[in-house]
Amino acid sequence: MKLIVGLGNPGIEYQFTPHNLGFLTIDRLAQANGVEVRNRNCRALTARTVIGSEEVLLAKPETYMNLSGLSVHELVAKNEIKPESDLIVIYDELDLPLGGIRVRERGSSAGHNGMESILNALGTQEILRIRLGVAPDHKVTDGVHYVLTPFRKAQLKIVDEVLDTAAEAVNMILKEGPAAAMNRFNRKPEPEQDSPE
Repeated sequence: MKLIVGLGNPGIEYQFTPHNLGFLTIDRLAQANGVEVRNRNCRALTARTVIGSEEVLLAKPETYMNLSGLSVHELVAKNEIKPESDLIVIYDELDLPLGGIRVRERGSSAGHNGMESILNALGTQEILRIRLGVAPDHKVTDGVHYVLTPFRKAQLKIVDEVLDTAAEAVNMILKEGPAAAMNRFNRKPEPEQDSPE
């Protein structure tokens, strides 16, 4: 079984904020597979489905972002998941422009508290992750405030597209492997997509 975890904060006030792109991706995957993420399990909302030939557990930890590792650790233990090969974590990344996506097989948290919590709880950096860019086209002085503030209407089209792309990346990882997904999704965006200065 594969465990796919999207990071975010529970609560309606956080639903459409940059910090909840992981949750929103899990919802998009669930919708595409005709399931609802509503079973309470290991301090997370979960749903089981099949993607390609893989049995998959979708999960949204309810511990709040900074304690995501508590839930993920329990899910990994209960479902006998091998973190290095059977876990995918999806989360927002302020170092990438809004709409950007990067697939990585290992590495540090790069300052993301949710990922840091998971790496500490599992005791390894060998965790496949999909990082979804949330950096706006203007300078942000307070990153914490920005990631917890709902997206502006003008950003929603890009958000919708990146959720589709993230779901595609998950499908490709499960069907063709991480290397294929990295080759396809870790490209630089085309220059004409850049906002004018």
